[in-house]
Amino acid sequence: MKESLETLQELDPVQAEQKLNLLRYSKAFARRSFIRNMALTGIGVAAGAMVEGCSNSSVSSAQGPSQTAVLNFALNLEYLEAEFYSVAVTGNTLSASVTGGTSAATGGAKVTFTDSRVADIAAEILSDEMLHVEFLRSALGSSAVAEPSINLNALGIGFASQAQFLTLSRAFEDTGVSAYAGAATDLSGNNLQAAAQILAVEAYHAGNIRLYCVEDAVACPALDSMDVPPTEQHFFPTLSNGLAVIRTTSQVLSIVYANSASGTAKGGFFPNGVNGTINTV
Repeated sequence: MKESLETLQELDPVQAEQKLNLLRYSKAFARRSFIRNMALTGIGVAAGAMVEGCSNSSVSSAQGPSQTAVLNFALNLEYLEAEFYSVAVTGNTLSASVTGGTSAATGGAKVTFTDSRVADIAAEILSDEMLHVEFLRSALGSSAVAEPSINLNALGIGFASQAQFLTLSRAFEDTGVSAYAGAATDLSGNNLQAAAQILAVEAYHAGNIRLYCVEDAVACPALDSMDVPPTEQHFFPTLSNGLAVIRTTSQVLSIVYANSASGTAKGGFFPNGVNGTINTV
């Protein structure tokens, strides 16, 4: 540790901060490894329960897409979030151990965080998002879609500064919360339970990120007509009845495709579209 501190003292401030970011990520990764080793059996049981009936595409709610299709739609979003945080925190895309193959993400760069607390949060969110990808892939088994092509530079924001990182992180987290909330009507049983648990984690992330957006006076553009960007008047994006915003799959795709036109099947962060049967605005 002494040697590491002496090395940091020899670096310029930017290099030192980048070195610290890697140390923070290593801490979060160690936590992730501990969780995997100590709770692998429990995760396996949960995943096994989650795929009950999901391998059959005919299994669906009374009206709507199959549960397998809904979970694969969620997996596309988790791929995007995990790749974003991986590049922002480490400068590298996801490994094959997470995605099941060569990363299909391009763009982005490691962020030089100016607040160690934001850096710590980003590293822990990365850990969670990688676990979400692995969990859904395990739950879906052979039905899991591969990672689609991802363009992290789609909006031209997210990596040049901590403020840009917070702007894009906020967009991803709030969209993720609304997407899982919107999927609730198409899921049931163990699938609904697991999706609710992931939604809760995404909401924890969103709350942290929104707070720093307000504290750092980061002006976040509205994602669509339903969006409630973080301000001192709106720390939380709740509706007038105190409930969370929900979005349909079309409304979510409209955001990540960076195009609100009906019938759009690709664009924005997914230049070739998402994988799976739910793929069009």
